[in-house]
Amino acid sequence: MKRLLWVLFGVVILGVVAAGGAWVWVQREVQRAAAPPGAPTVEFVVSKGTTGRGLGRQLASAKLIHDGRIWRWFLFRRGAFAPKAGRHLVSPSMTMAEIATALESPPLPEDKPFVIVEGWRLRDTDAALAAAGFITSGAYVEAASHPERYKAPFQLPQGTLEGYLYPETYGVVPGAFNVEELIQRQLDTFAERFYLPHREALSRGKRTLHEVVVMASMLEREEPVPAQRAIVSGILWKRIDKGFPLGVDATSRYSLSEWNDRKAFLQRLRDTTDPWNTRHRKGLPPGAIGSPTVESLQAALAPQTNEYWYYLHDSERRLHPSRNAEEHEALRRKYNVY
Repeated sequence: MKRLLWVLFGVVILGVVAAGGAWVWVQREVQRAAAPPGAPTVEFVVSKGTTGRGLGRQLASAKLIHDGRIWRWFLFRRGAFAPKAGRHLVSPSMTMAEIATALESPPLPEDKPFVIVEGWRLRDTDAALAAAGFITSGAYVEAASHPERYKAPFQLPQGTLEGYLYPETYGVVPGAFNVEELIQRQLDTFAERFYLPHREALSRGKRTLHEVVVMASMLEREEPVPAQRAIVSGILWKRIDKGFPLGVDATSRYSLSEWNDRKAFLQRLRDTTDPWNTRHRKGLPPGAIGSPTVESLQAALAPQTNEYWYYLHDSERRLHPSRNAEEHEALRRKYNVY
């Protein structure tokens, strides 16, 4: 009988030790973050009506915590938990207690989409921002005229960031808009979409990043079909290398208040002193003429070698390249392009 009691006592002691060990392990897991210190913050959305237990599965799926079951234990020990629906910034470097506190804090304000159209100049984006009530007229152009205020993994140009501010749809918060933050986001997007993936090709190529950006800005305006921009790029780089004027009429529109002001445009085409007039002046224009997309940037970086020297577009904007002036003139007559 005594022996049986000692056995039962031993089992009880082992159970207590095991339970204590399990409790210590669970508490350690509660305090252990899913990632080392310094992991980037991410946006986590709490949907309306989501329960604390349901959040555990979502947090684990997003790799913000190790185990949804430990999260449920944590909530049981914590007691009241009232997450607020909306977007929250959290990090896998946070403990469960820190994540819970973040999810109970006021969510991020709701943003609205703002579209920056491909090819837009700084002044075009400025006008759109002013029309939407985000800035006073001129604030965007002024902020983009100080490259020294911003950071990038490449050398920023002097004077203006024209051509480097990537066109995309950006979320902006009414009432809390910061024009320099938007410009930094555009630079970051330019680096992410084009510069970083093509850094090695840029270092090996014969063109500087700035030359590529200027060429890409012309391609964005000159060729509506992205797949054909490499053909036009090959023609334009060939003209530059041989010392011929580019003849890109879009450059003469760059400094116009209204891009489609035909009367002012025709006056600029006749002005041989205009530094943007590439009918008369050789080489690249003084700078980019708008914001190019990654397709135009890639075409400027990797032009297609071809036999063409000229090109035009018909009334349906289809590209027609030609090998010499005679072919070009014949195409102009055929498609009535003058």
